[in-house]
Amino acid sequence: MGAMPWKEVLPMEERAKFVLRVKKAEESFARLCREYAISRKTGYKWWSRFCEQGLEGLRERSSRPWRSPRRSAVKWQEGVIQLRGRYPFWGPKKLRAKLEQTCRKGEVVPAASTLGMILQRAGLARGRRRRGARPQIVRGVLREASGPNEIWAVDFKGWFRTGNGQRCDPLTISDLATRYVLCCRALEQQSFALVYHVMEGVFKIYGLPGRIRVDNGSPFAGRGAGGLSRLSVWWMRLGIGVEFMTPGHPQENGSHERMHRTLKAETVYQPAYNLTKQQHRFDRWRRYFNTERPHESLGQQPPAKLYRSSTRTYSQQNELLTPHYPQDWAVRRVRSNGEIRWRGHKRFIGEALVGELIGLHSLTPTQHAVYFMERLLGTLHDAEADFTGLRPTAYVLQNQRNGEQKV
Repeated sequence: MGAMPWKEVLPMEERAKFVLRVKKAEESFARLCREYAISRKTGYKWWSRFCEQGLEGLRERSSRPWRSPRRSAVKWQEGVIQLRGRYPFWGPKKLRAKLEQTCRKGEVVPAASTLGMILQRAGLARGRRRRGARPQIVRGVLREASGPNEIWAVDFKGWFRTGNGQRCDPLTISDLATRYVLCCRALEQQSFALVYHVMEGVFKIYGLPGRIRVDNGSPFAGRGAGGLSRLSVWWMRLGIGVEFMTPGHPQENGSHERMHRTLKAETVYQPAYNLTKQQHRFDRWRRYFNTERPHESLGQQPPAKLYRSSTRTYSQQNELLTPHYPQDWAVRRVRSNGEIRWRGHKRFIGEALVGELIGLHSLTPTQHAVYFMERLLGTLHDAEADFTGLRPTAYVLQNQRNGEQKV
C-alpha cells in the first residue's frame, strides 16, 4: 500500500522518508514521486534542499515576500498618522498632497490607497459605503463655470442652534469655478434685509459675478411671476444673471453642497456658545478652506491659488441697469400694489417687481408675453382676468434683434 499524500500526514516526516529513499537510489525517482503523490518538480525541489542543508532544508518556509510593495516605510506611517491628527477631516488624497509638499527631493510618497490602509489599520478611517448609480439629471439652462466669477452659488446651509439656544442660519457664497468661499456669515434669520446687507459687503470686496445660482427658497426666489424676488430683481438690475435650480435637485449645485458637508462636519457638530463665537469659528474655517485645504478637482491646490477678484467693481453709487425693450413692445411700470393696467383692466404681476418696467410682446391679438429684462414672466390673455405666471425655472432669453426666442 502506497504512502498517503503529504497533505494528510505530517509533511516534514514524509519529506524525510522521501529523500532518504532517493538517497539509497534503489528505486526510480519517477516511481517514488508517484508513490508520494507529488510532481517530479516538487520532488527535485526537496531533494535539492536536502543536499544543501540536510534535514533542516525540509522545513516549510514562509511564502511571504522579502519585500512587499504594500508595506510602507515607518516614516510614512508615522507621517500620515501625525498629519491626520492635525487635519482630522482630510482623506488619503489630501493627506498625500500635503506629504508631497514636505518630502525631500526624489522621495516617493506612497499611493493614496496605501495611506488609506495605514489609517484604517490605525483606526483613523473607515471604508466608504458605495451607493448605486443615480439616474442622470438634465441640467436645462444651468451653465458650467470655466473661470473665476463666472458663476457664484448663494445658499443657506441648514440652520441650527448655538450653545445658548440662538438660531443660526449660515449664509454661504462660493465661486463655482475655483471653489473659493467668498462668504460664510452666521445670520439669525433668512431675511431679505440681512442677505442684501451681506451681499453688498461681498460685492465691495470681490466685485460682481456674471451669474448667481440659487435654489427656489426665500429670499432668493419668490412665488410671483418668473420666481423673482426683490433680491433677484436687484441682482438683475446690477447686470447679474440669475439661475434657479430645479426644485429637489441639489446636485445641480454639487460643489457648493459638498462644501456645506465639510462646513457642517468641521464647525457645526459642536456649535459655539453664541452667534459671535460661531462667526469667529466660520472665519477661521473659511481661511483654512481657501488657503490650506487642497481640492482634488483643482489638482490638489487650495482655492486661493486660482481665485482672483472680479474686474466688475461695485459701490453703493452703482447705476442700476434700466430695462430696455424693442420699440414694438408695450411697456408698463408695476404699481405699488404689484399690478399694471392693461387694456382697461388691472393685472397683478408681482410685488417683487414694484416700480420696475416690464415689456409686453404680442404673440396674437389677444395673447401677450410678459418680460422683465430678458426673463419671461408669463402670458396675458385679454379674455382672462388673471395673469398666467411661469414657474421659477421656466424662462426664455429674447433676442432683441430678430425676436427669435431661445429656451
